[in-house]
Amino acid sequence: MRMISERSTLRGDVLIPTSKSHTIRAVTIAGLAHGKSIIHHPLESGDGLAAARAAGMFGAGIDLGDSWEIEGVGGHPRVPGNVVDVANSGTTMNFCMGTASLAEGTTVLSGDRQIVRRSVQPLIEALNGLGAEVVSTRNNGLPPVVVRGRLKGGKTRLSGIVSQYVSSLLVHCPLIEKDSEFEVYDVHEKPYIRMTLKWLDRQGIRYESSDDLSRFKLFGGQSYYGQDVTIPGDFSSATFFLVAGVLCDADITLLGLDMNDVQGDKRVVACLQEMGAPIRLENGGVHVRSGALQGIEIDMADIPDALPAMAVVGCFARGKTVLRNAANARLKETDRISVMAAELGRLGARVEELPDGMIIHESSLKGCPVRGYGDHRVVMSLSVAGLAIPGRTEVDTAEAVEVTVPNFVQLIQGLGGKMNRE
Repeated sequence: MRMISERSTLRGDVLIPTSKSHTIRAVTIAGLAHGKSIIHHPLESGDGLAAARAAGMFGAGIDLGDSWEIEGVGGHPRVPGNVVDVANSGTTMNFCMGTASLAEGTTVLSGDRQIVRRSVQPLIEALNGLGAEVVSTRNNGLPPVVVRGRLKGGKTRLSGIVSQYVSSLLVHCPLIEKDSEFEVYDVHEKPYIRMTLKWLDRQGIRYESSDDLSRFKLFGGQSYYGQDVTIPGDFSSATFFLVAGVLCDADITLLGLDMNDVQGDKRVVACLQEMGAPIRLENGGVHVRSGALQGIEIDMADIPDALPAMAVVGCFARGKTVLRNAANARLKETDRISVMAAELGRLGARVEELPDGMIIHESSLKGCPVRGYGDHRVVMSLSVAGLAIPGRTEVDTAEAVEVTVPNFVQLIQGLGGKMNRE
């Protein structure tokens, strides 16, 4: 399937979809809890549904109505009756490895062709260090993985290059009998770790953490309990609408976002403002118009998911835009640094790859066929570029947007954008 976009004028309001990251944390904790949880406004996307299906396989009762009702397993997940297929959800894979380590028996986890190319070796090592038995079936640190519980606790050490490794331990270690301590080196994506800690705080979980998030102690013998929660808007998804508003002839307002939320990608607003974008917070929304942009240097350590979209922005900014400290962007659904350099180059951009980022020079782009690589953020970023440049931009593997923003095309069309899938 292809995403087709052409230069557009955008006007009006858009309600931003709710957060994938919050949804998966809410589902995981609800599935492990005592009693029933109600999750209002969950993200009903490929990733959110993958997390719900997985929770059901571990024994939770799942009712996916307008609000999701989940009856938890009281801290003791059952061994699934079949392979747990997380589809395209890396977060679900990493969180389910933690859940599987609490089950008394052996669980097999796998996913789609992208998932089986994404390393989980640091989490394998950390879970083994805490008493589980986890192996990669191909002995290469990649899924499929086999997990045998039950996790015992103790001390371990792990890489924080992917925050989900850390978050998986944070969510699951309080439910084992013994205390757990772990050291994290090369910490990235700190806002996502803080998001997980906020969910633990909501449950009253006792833990200790260093200010730099490099050391944690989780006290054992604790429990989660059913809660009534509401999922906020997703700043990662909002990034594409912010960028569209800045680059197109636009006057739009983004609704449903909470600037007090811990999501790291809300910093995209500040980055665009620093580049000169006329973005204002007003009347409960984020008002965005087009404006002249100046290239800057951006530390992407906390916002690597924004790299594809910010690479597009860099093509429209005077001078050069430098995106640094995002080596983990190479570990996502695709190597997003290499992929965006290649596809923006097809559109006419002058881009230099760095080991941990990109240098993007102001460029004149023109629409043409490009590849999306089955990566939702790459597809949406290139499609948004097509809204701001002459010609017709065609991005393949457009079905990938179902992972996080299933109604992406409809939302853009609602603003007057010339975009469709065929």
